[in-house]
Amino acid sequence: MKIRILRLLFGVASVGLITGIAAWWLIRGSLPVLNGELPVTGLGHPATIERDEQGVPTIRASTRRDLAFATGFVHGQDRFFQMDMIRRQAAGELSEMFGAAALPLDKRYRFHRFRARAQAALQTLTQPERAILDAYASGVNAGLGSLSVRPFEYLLLREQPKAWGTEETLLVVYAMFMQLNDDRARGDVQRGLAKSVLPTNVYAWLYPAGTTWDAPIVGGPIEPVPIPEADDDALRGVELIPNPATEQDSPALAGSNNWAVGGALTDHGRALVSNDMHLGLSVPNIYYRARLITTGEGERDVTGVSLPGTPFVVAGSNGRVAWGYTNSYGDWSDAVVLRPGAAAGTYRTPDGDEAFVEHREWINVKRADPVEYRIRETRWGPVDEGNRFAGSEVAVRWLAHSPRALNLSILDLETVADLEAGLDVANTIGMPPQNFVAGDAHGNIGWTIAGRIPVKSGYDPMVPADWSTGGGWTGWLDAADYPRVINPESHRIWTANARVLDGDALRKIGDGGYDLGARAKQIRDRLFEKDLFTPEDMLKIQRDHEALFLGRWRTLLLEVLVSGGSEMDEYRLLVENWIPAASVDSVGYRLVRAFRLQVRQKVFAALTTPVRDVHGENVDLLISHQFEAPLWSILTEKPRHLLPADVESWDALMLAAVRENIDSFEKRFEGALSQRTWGELNTARIAHPISQAVPWLSGWLDMPREALPGDANLPLAQSPDFGAAQRFSVSPGDEANGLMQMPTGQSGHPMSPFYRRGHEDWVSGTPSPFLPGPTRHQLTLKPAR
Repeated sequence: MKIRILRLLFGVASVGLITGIAAWWLIRGSLPVLNGELPVTGLGHPATIERDEQGVPTIRASTRRDLAFATGFVHGQDRFFQMDMIRRQAAGELSEMFGAAALPLDKRYRFHRFRARAQAALQTLTQPERAILDAYASGVNAGLGSLSVRPFEYLLLREQPKAWGTEETLLVVYAMFMQLNDDRARGDVQRGLAKSVLPTNVYAWLYPAGTTWDAPIVGGPIEPVPIPEADDDALRGVELIPNPATEQDSPALAGSNNWAVGGALTDHGRALVSNDMHLGLSVPNIYYRARLITTGEGERDVTGVSLPGTPFVVAGSNGRVAWGYTNSYGDWSDAVVLRPGAAAGTYRTPDGDEAFVEHREWINVKRADPVEYRIRETRWGPVDEGNRFAGSEVAVRWLAHSPRALNLSILDLETVADLEAGLDVANTIGMPPQNFVAGDAHGNIGWTIAGRIPVKSGYDPMVPADWSTGGGWTGWLDAADYPRVINPESHRIWTANARVLDGDALRKIGDGGYDLGARAKQIRDRLFEKDLFTPEDMLKIQRDHEALFLGRWRTLLLEVLVSGGSEMDEYRLLVENWIPAASVDSVGYRLVRAFRLQVRQKVFAALTTPVRDVHGENVDLLISHQFEAPLWSILTEKPRHLLPADVESWDALMLAAVRENIDSFEKRFEGALSQRTWGELNTARIAHPISQAVPWLSGWLDMPREALPGDANLPLAQSPDFGAAQRFSVSPGDEANGLMQMPTGQSGHPMSPFYRRGHEDWVSGTPSPFLPGPTRHQLTLKPAR
């Protein structure tokens, strides 16, 4: 009997072992070919793909078309599943692979009908642009086809990948519009709700244009709006409703930074450009490092980060000009209040009543029947069925809905010879509008907007507006009229998602929800601490997480704690002895930060009580980043007439926030308050989408769960799943001494040696080279005969 049991166990173990080995070999089959020669269909001339020890490719081809093919090939090899997810998300087609659980997300994207818009935009491209997209799509499919086994994600999902289509590159760009813009003009509606109830001066105080933290390139900070007088707005009859804040900041953390110094501030006389574009962090990274070289037509040698799904370098250097981006936060969408027409199914326009156009979209759902989704369109844009303003329907006018919002002019940056040529190209690019900062090998630096800018007239673009009798978007700003800053006297330019300009230039761009200027100010001040810079100096600024913004909040908190009881002794001691930085071991930083968030939530809830009384308790109201100005003034001036009725004083309100924070820590965690470090909260969750559904694979698929320094309102803006998707500092013509970092490796395959390469440098701040290193692998693509 014992022998039979042993034989049975051995048999089961053998089957399990064989199954495991088979699965291992099967998954390894989707690793890309890295060496040798490979015949491919669709290539005009041979192309080479050289990879260094981190898997960063140098791609050489005779023509730009063949370069697009070879770029598509490496993207298809290394990142096809990621590209598939991006195009499916943009098109609202995830349910086809993941079932009904993805329907809400699909409806959110399908509302914009991006696939139909991509097909329309494709028709506006020039013949050379279309040829490059066609070649790229062919290359992607050839790269996918070169794998012995389909990418491992499809094995786990029991799905087959679908070929890449030409239009789907445009879907990838639309996905970036969604990440970078207010696609439903919800900010307008939220501000409009407040403005419809609050007195004019109270609204202006709660929603200022900026603060004393502002550090624009042109102009200065904005002084606080005076606190409304007692007879303007009294809240003595209002009771403070408990509304606890979370430790995660809201609105969502913004973080992209870029800056440049002119040749007068470098030892070689070339400009030095730094960029860290912040986005949601995942595995694999949204960007893909590459060096692209043409060896035949024209002169092209450009290095930087590409966006899988597209055939170009997004940000980087071409040897003569280097460039980078931050999200501009201009006003690129508007809420249009609709007025019903005389007949059912119509709405008013300046030209008379018009009928809504209804689109019937069908969303395919895995293992279920297709779901019908209907979108009503107006001449201005689709109707947001879930968003009403003062009882009226709202249509969305958004830049991304125009076919002119997209083009491939970004390709021209690969060959520009100087700064002004780069700015000229930037003003013509069809992309989500960005702060474009560039510098050239002659030492020149400049800023402008890259992307289309709508011209507006006849309405207030900050709140919902009725366009039925006139007003609205009247065209597009001519490139010659774009605001620019070139070679300022300081030899320094910086942007960080905050206001960049003032006056007429600012009016052209508008205000789409600028970040608080604290981060930009800290970067600016660091740039003025030195008169000579290297890439290593820039990396120090990129990783700067000194808590300058929260310094005054700590002082305020210590003043409040003077009247606190003995139960706050440990809390007080930790705040007094804080590490003044968003470092992983700082407890005091976390406590001060939580205090600010809790007080902000309480004060905002109290001040906006009249709005909720009119529009309903559950109305969604916007806490502007600029709310810091009225918040600080109310806590330092302490006006009695704005104090809620059930609170003795503003100090009592702040002490209550402290007690709520202490209670929250005690309920959520075990151990002493001294163990609540910033790193405990700010721990990386850089995860693969598969591991989020199958947690037991997380150790294999995800990056390590490490404590991260940095936070909002600091140059090193990092949260568990948001941060710098790339960092670089480079002088055009001196790329060999530039630096580059990414949060994950190049490959999307966990068995690849390139899957995690570079991650540790990103976490620790260890300099990594901008250019690919010595060749370790070489694959030659040859036209199939």
